[in-house]
Amino acid sequence: MFGLIPKEEKFFTMFKEMSANITEGARLLKEMLDNFDDPQASQRRIKDVEHRGDAITHDIIQKLNKSFITPFDREDIYSLASALDDMIDLIDASAIRFIMYNVEKPTAEAKELAFIILQSCQAVEKAVSHLGGKFEHIAEHCVEVNALENEADRVCREAISRLFDEEKDPIQLIKWKEIYETLERATDKCEDAANILESVVVKNA
Repeated sequence: MFGLIPKEEKFFTMFKEMSANITEGARLLKEMLDNFDDPQASQRRIKDVEHRGDAITHDIIQKLNKSFITPFDREDIYSLASALDDMIDLIDASAIRFIMYNVEKPTAEAKELAFIILQSCQAVEKAVSHLGGKFEHIAEHCVEVNALENEADRVCREAISRLFDEEKDPIQLIKWKEIYETLERATDKCEDAANILESVVVKNA
């Protein structure tokens, strides 16, 4: 099925562009937390990346609506586009939380979660790069995404547990709990995209 009609390979190009854009957003989020000098400027750059992601998603859906034959199931194309869009939305939402809650300094756990998000996005980008190629390569990157999501779960759980043990200010506790959970949800969205890619592999193998 892959590479069935040359003109339909545009979907692969668009998905690759979309996943590269998401990785750029994740890189900017990690940089934002590693060098917290001007978080507002960092957040604006991430928002620009999120807007680019919206435009690519729109283009994919438009092309899907106009295409008679697609390189894989229409439902999977739509689901993958939506899952990738959710990834950059959660990266943007994470950055916004640091501005909205006037965070003075990111915690070590927040930085660790941002790094896991970047690694997860890179793994999804690598999986997407093999669309139209060898299925087994897609599968191995999806396994990596699943492992990273489990690691993010662990970091988030331990961070929230420590928060309840050590934080005396209830407002700060509420703020940081939401920040950790938003960061962790970004890795959940990466896993959603990986699961859809695995489904595509199974259906087209």
